[in-house]
Amino acid sequence: MKVISSESVAFVEVQADGASRCRIRELITDQDGAPTFAMRQFQIEPGGQTPFHRHPWEHEVFILEGSGYVRSESGPRPFQPQDAIFIAPDELHSFVNSGETPVRLLCLIPVAQQCCR
Repeated sequence: MKVISSESVAFVEVQADGASRCRIRELITDQDGAPTFAMRQFQIEPGGQTPFHRHPWEHEVFILEGSGYVRSESGPRPFQPQDAIFIAPDELHSFVNSGETPVRLLCLIPVAQQCCR
């Protein structure tokens, strides 16, 4: 079992092409013995975004703070705190902070994937 304060894990800048004003901290990974899922926390500053990308695995997202929208091929989908978001495999997506405060979100993916670092 692992119990940590998320604040004890350092944020690092997301280096992927198309990302701006976006940081990630990896809270639970295969390094902790997690065999199936990884839990990461993103912080996107106002005007920032994750890369517009797709991948062959699903992921689930929970919005902790802030507001913005998920960019997709079918148009923007607004989000706010306490929203849960499902991104299907191969769905083109990007999280955009269109608000005035940071967006903080939890993102869960299959542990073997290395997306958005």
